Amino acid sequence: MLWECPQTTGDILLTTVRRSLAYSIADSYVALPLQLIGTMIISRLLTPQEAGVFAVAAVFAAFASTFRDFGVAEYLIQETELGPEHIRAAFTVNIAVSWVMGLLLFVGSPFAAEFYRDPGVGEVMRVQAVNFLLIPFGAVTMAYFRRQLDFRPIFLAGLLTNLTTFTVSTLGALNGLSYMSLAWSSLAGVVVTVATSLWFRPPGFPRWPGLRGVGRVVQFGKFASGIYVFGQLGKGAPEMIIGRAEDMAAVAMFSRASGLVELFNRTVLRAVTPVCLPYFAKSNRETGSLISGYLTSVSYLTAIGWTFLGFVGIAAYSAVRIFYGPQWTESAPLAQVLCVVGAVELVHYLAKEALVAVGEIKRSNLLQIGIQTSRIAGLLAVVPFGLVGACWGLLGASVFGLFLSQSFLSRALGLHARDVLRSCLPSLCVALFSTAPLACWAVVERIAEDNFVRFAVVGGGIVPVLWLLALRAARHPLWSEILELSGKVAGVLRSRGN
Repeated sequence: MLWECPQTTGDILLTTVRRSLAYSIADSYVALPLQLIGTMIISRLLTPQEAGVFAVAAVFAAFASTFRDFGVAEYLIQETELGPEHIRAAFTVNIAVSWVMGLLLFVGSPFAAEFYRDPGVGEVMRVQAVNFLLIPFGAVTMAYFRRQLDFRPIFLAGLLTNLTTFTVSTLGALNGLSYMSLAWSSLAGVVVTVATSLWFRPPGFPRWPGLRGVGRVVQFGKFASGIYVFGQLGKGAPEMIIGRAEDMAAVAMFSRASGLVELFNRTVLRAVTPVCLPYFAKSNRETGSLISGYLTSVSYLTAIGWTFLGFVGIAAYSAVRIFYGPQWTESAPLAQVLCVVGAVELVHYLAKEALVAVGEIKRSNLLQIGIQTSRIAGLLAVVPFGLVGACWGLLGASVFGLFLSQSFLSRALGLHARDVLRSCLPSLCVALFSTAPLACWAVVERIAEDNFVRFAVVGGGIVPVLWLLALRAARHPLWSEILELSGKVAGVLRSRGN
């Protein structure tokens, strides 16, 4: 069929995945400095109240976005034989759902503003509604690139988009636009993303929507979208509940604390996750199993993530003080608890991608319902105890979600808990070895205003070195990947030198 990749060997598939990961990781790491600098500037220009307004409005937009996606990207990625009619049908569904969500976001903005007793929430939502009119014209093409494991256009689109959002948000905040600077920057970023996707659209790629096959897309999407709708509902629940129970400043404090954990999402998960679903799906199509690939992914993610989150949790005060400024130091204790939450969730972070890849849409949907219901229940049970209580509620929910995910994966894939534990144990040893000296230092010398910079700089230099030594000593599978990558980089440098 048109646009379908020929069957490949396992070695070629692995090479393609590594190339895709390289582009995806480059996308995250090139964007990271802009995002960090932008966060540092915005955190010092906006008050907690102003930042909280945008955080609450962003939750509504993100929730609408999960409906807007309607599983279209996942449908295109997992479709066994992809033809023009499939793409046209996906385009039709994406336009219809996205425009309806944009309309609902616009119409619902006054009610949200009244519910949260702040007109700014409605103002931001109305600008964000415009995004939904534009997004479908780039979303289908980007999904096709992901299916083909062609991440070069996605990398370039991300680079241009991050440059645009950084420029617009910073200039807007400097000129007194307050939280609206963030709203206008998101709109500008969508415009750039859509324009880039259209520029790289393959020759002969369908340009117009079509009705043939729409029913199949809807049938898939009604289950697949539920996975991400419930996921986003649970993700946005803290801001929505805290914003109503307390105030916008409290929302902003929680948002800044979760932002430190989000650093790992930006540096690693955001690079890895887009590759995992197409990799799992292609591996399942070609080899009939994805357990080995899933366990390898878990091993890699926990080796990186547990060390990163351990460092951030220990140095939370330093991180908050450096990135956000002195007005946000109350968020440091929250960040420490949320780092533990992130570490627990990391074990089966890719569970929904694995279930979708093998066609277990209903089961993945039920898993998300269970996880996010427990997350909301945990929040509601402890939010009367304040922000710290809310974080502990999330920790309890994450432990429940870990056991629930393992149960679902065991039934769907035959994945045994002992195999997951065996994959994670070396990562745990690596993380403990890498962060233990920093933890001892923090106990002996409490992090405060007079030493937070020194602690961050010295700790940030020690932990990566210990991490590499631990990977080698533990013979972690990630170490062989690092050696291979470094060998290729050295070979490129030598060839250029000659």
